[in-house]
Amino acid sequence: MSEQTTEIRVFVVDDHAVVRRGIASFLEFTDDIILVGEAVDGQEALERLGGMHVRGELPDVVLLDLQMPRLDGIQTAEAIAQRYPHVRTVILTSFSEIERVHAALARGVSGYVLKDASSDELENAIRASQRNEVFLDTAVTRQVTQRLVTPAHGLAALSARERDVLVLVAKGLSNQAIADRLQISERTARTHVSKLLTKLDLTSRTQAALVAVREGLVQP
Repeated sequence: MSEQTTEIRVFVVDDHAVVRRGIASFLEFTDDIILVGEAVDGQEALERLGGMHVRGELPDVVLLDLQMPRLDGIQTAEAIAQRYPHVRTVILTSFSEIERVHAALARGVSGYVLKDASSDELENAIRASQRNEVFLDTAVTRQVTQRLVTPAHGLAALSARERDVLVLVAKGLSNQAIADRLQISERTARTHVSKLLTKLDLTSRTQAALVAVREGLVQP
């Protein structure tokens, strides 16, 4: 255990009661990390944090589920970073895709932990976050390292705009409709479609749509 004497105040946001109870039970066995509140989704979390702010009782660290109704973890983390810059956020999720990790870190998250991580890792993430350090789950770190040493392929090879175009292709939009939606020229939209097909080693828009569905970018 750490020799810190100052309590680390933690707020948990997860739409599954069993997860919240599990975290609460784990925190009972730590000497200086205490649970000061919880919420079922990002919207409720922001409302409760607003009240805590008025009372001068904001937590040090907020643990956030990634996928929640009304307001997801990344949107909530971004709002917390804007409203309460001194409050740190840690994503606690089942999703380890590198794109999700990058999106979270880009919005000020200081930790990313998988729900099957050990209690030691969760504790380390909370402590590191409170020290304003970045903590990545061991499994996530391995993926990041692997991505650095191997060429990008599949969806990872697509630019953000090409991913946007892929989603619209999967929704059945024509090049002109894609151009109108993204406020670009039809020629530029056509170029994006051609490039993403090449990068994904595909030959048709139908194949691209199937890839988008398989990868969870759009609903089937």
